[in-house]
Amino acid sequence: MPIGKSAKKSLRKAESNYVRNQAFKKNLKATVKGAIKKPTPESTKAAISSIDKALKNGLLHKNKVARLKSRLAKLSKPATKDKKVVAKTTKPKTTKAKASVKKMK
Repeated sequence: MPIGKSAKKSLRKAESNYVRNQAFKKNLKATVKGAIKKPTPESTKAAISSIDKALKNGLLHKNKVARLKSRLAKLSKPATKDKKVVAKTTKPKTTKAKASVKKMK
């Protein structure tokens, strides 16, 4: 048990912070799990918002935040088939070096 005045105050503050942080983390886990189960744009946006708030308050590490947001973004993307994009072929431009070689021949 703390003996000094400042130690007692520090204990009170730590306990109140603990209660507040636990409530925040519980809400965070609920929103993230909801976004994972049903990845709609609204649920993903809410989850990312709560993740960013947790980072701001120092509850989560920045790398964990990045990992969670990345996973949520992957889930919310619509499943599309791989479509090959054919680039338009254009006639290559001749450079001055190539042009001078052609003139010499």
